[in-house]
Amino acid sequence: MSGRRGGIAARIALAALIVAGLAIAILAIGVLVVGGASFADLMGEHGESVESSRQMFGDSVGRVVGGTVIVAIVVAMVVAGLLATRLATPLREIGRAARRIAQGDYAARVPREGPEEIVGLADSFNQMAASLEEQERMRREFIANAAHELRTPLTNLQGYLEALRDGVVQPDRATFDSLWEEADRLVRLSRSLDTLAATDAGAGEAVAIDLDLSAAIRSALELTHPGVLAAGLELDVDVPTGLDARADPDHLAQVLANLLQNAVRYTPRGGRIAVRAERRPADLLVTISNSGDGIPADDLPHVFERFYRVEKSRDRALGGAGIGLAIVRQLVEASGGRVGADSTQGSTTFWFSLPAPT
Repeated sequence: MSGRRGGIAARIALAALIVAGLAIAILAIGVLVVGGASFADLMGEHGESVESSRQMFGDSVGRVVGGTVIVAIVVAMVVAGLLATRLATPLREIGRAARRIAQGDYAARVPREGPEEIVGLADSFNQMAASLEEQERMRREFIANAAHELRTPLTNLQGYLEALRDGVVQPDRATFDSLWEEADRLVRLSRSLDTLAATDAGAGEAVAIDLDLSAAIRSALELTHPGVLAAGLELDVDVPTGLDARADPDHLAQVLANLLQNAVRYTPRGGRIAVRAERRPADLLVTISNSGDGIPADDLPHVFERFYRVEKSRDRALGGAGIGLAIVRQLVEASGGRVGADSTQGSTTFWFSLPAPT
């Protein structure tokens, strides 16, 4: 039991003793007062004096009641102590685990012990702790990856500028093109980070309206078409007309652009990209598939995390920063939809759903 004044164990024990005391008092009053008077009347009817009747009652019933009171108090204290310990122990465990989490130990968990309500509290606590641990892991990876993404182009720019300053590299068009590519990479990274920050802060909150999903997809395909031709890819489109959805038009345009650019970037030359859209009973589904190397099963659950890459060196060489899919998830979920990815050997599919107009 807790030794602190006012603890749950002490309060339960005190409450049990009060209840037991009231029950004993009522029983004692009933037996000693009412029962004593009835006993004296009965004994008087049989010729016994009042004094002798009281002495006989005190010698027999009074002692039994006194012993019963003592036993009842002891039993009440034992039961109250056991009950208080059963409730207080898991709560103390939860308190200790909460202090560990407050100190940064997100691996803290509590056992599933005690009554059903305490077990439910332990389950909720463990779920919260696991979520905090995952958020902390993502935060650390985000900081490390963001620093790396900034360091790489800045190091390249510094190297080029030092070489130009020392006369090691001539200031020709190829050199300026390389400098422009690194600067453009930094600009794209900063814009992506701005988008993530805006959606996290609620500044980019979706303004959903009823719109023509088919038209939005066709517009996105027109913008992507030059890249598809330059990469020598085959495009297969199956998007019926008249697909009405509810979404933020700007967010939807960015989602489609990110997914289509992602498909173009990772489809080998001569490969195929397929775009599908369909109406379902409760929402609309858009899928964008591409041929090429599939995503390993261990990596698939993490592809929408910030800065996550399946193949770090390949993705960096292709210009990806690992933010595009994270933006897709945030923008789709802000409109009330869902996102996902499926992959097999030789094919990868990204999909998202949007609510239908009400």
